[in-house]
Amino acid sequence: MNFEQIRSLVGSDMKIDSSELDVESLRTPQLHNKYLNIFHDERLILKKLNVDYAELKKAKWEYYTGKMSLEELKERDWEPFQFKILKTDVDRYLDADKDLVYIRNKIMYQEEKVEYLASVLKSISSRQWDIKNAIEWRKFINGV
Repeated sequence: MNFEQIRSLVGSDMKIDSSELDVESLRTPQLHNKYLNIFHDERLILKKLNVDYAELKKAKWEYYTGKMSLEELKERDWEPFQFKILKTDVDRYLDADKDLVYIRNKIMYQEEKVEYLASVLKSISSRQWDIKNAIEWRKFINGV
């Protein structure tokens, strides 16, 4: 699920129908469950991306330091690295490697989704409070 789909879903789900506060109150557990499931799925994707990044970073380190075998190079469809670089410079190559940058960008995007979903869950948790306040305000306005 991409970020726009999640935001659109949240936009429609988080609306509170003020004419049916009792129904809205009863919807809260279902909403919490729905977004908790999405949150966990997205967090698992983030964890998988972090593992993929670590594995690729190790392979790229072996590649740039010349420790990768020809079989591994052929398996990954990589050309042998042509230069001999200092150990202190390997991080520069790793930081600029397009494959690693691509995964880092995916991780950052995924982290934003997970953070957003965490805040949605927090908002859903406070939804009951918002509904209770609306009910109390109506009682006050009606002199009850």
